[in-house]
Amino acid sequence: MLWLLIAAAYLIGSVSGSLCLGKLRGVDIRNFGSGNAGGTNALRTQGVAFALGVVLIDVGKGLLAAWLAQHFLPAHHEAAFACVFAAVIGHIWPLWHGFRGGKGAATLVGGLILVWPQALLLLFAVWILCLLLTGYVGLSTVLAAISLLLSAAWSGADAGMWCFAAASALLLTYSHRSNLQRLRAGTENRFEKARLLGRLLSARRG
Repeated sequence: MLWLLIAAAYLIGSVSGSLCLGKLRGVDIRNFGSGNAGGTNALRTQGVAFALGVVLIDVGKGLLAAWLAQHFLPAHHEAAFACVFAAVIGHIWPLWHGFRGGKGAATLVGGLILVWPQALLLLFAVWILCLLLTGYVGLSTVLAAISLLLSAAWSGADAGMWCFAAASALLLTYSHRSNLQRLRAGTENRFEKARLLGRLLSARRG
């Protein structure tokens, strides 16, 4: 049963919100902007309404994967973590879309809503603070994923949660490797309007 649920979670994750909605609009957002099929590129290239739809679908995938595991294997919380991770893998490397998907953050958040809601407070705090300071969405997402390790340490997590936290942090760091490479090269796109704290600190130093 566990392997069937993991396979189902991967297939659910393989349904890309941006590519499905893009077909309705007659566009493939992988041909625009950064070439990524995620929410950030959807926002930059297709607008707020389109991006909101993408995020809702991608979050929903993680929720559904977690719910299936909790419904069919309620006594095994490790199964829920495994299914959420499988859905994130499906989002990044989707079977239905030539293994070219997004970066997995929204799907991970959707799964965390059910399997580890306590971790979301720190995750969002890190993401928002980093975005306000730097304006870099990719960097903010990587650091937010790494914050799962802090949540595991503070909550006295068992081995299953530690493995999930470490694997998720590594996976999202890998999926954002192009962002990190551009950041090192000084060519990463910056969401300047969101860099409120960074601009305030710069103004005070000036």
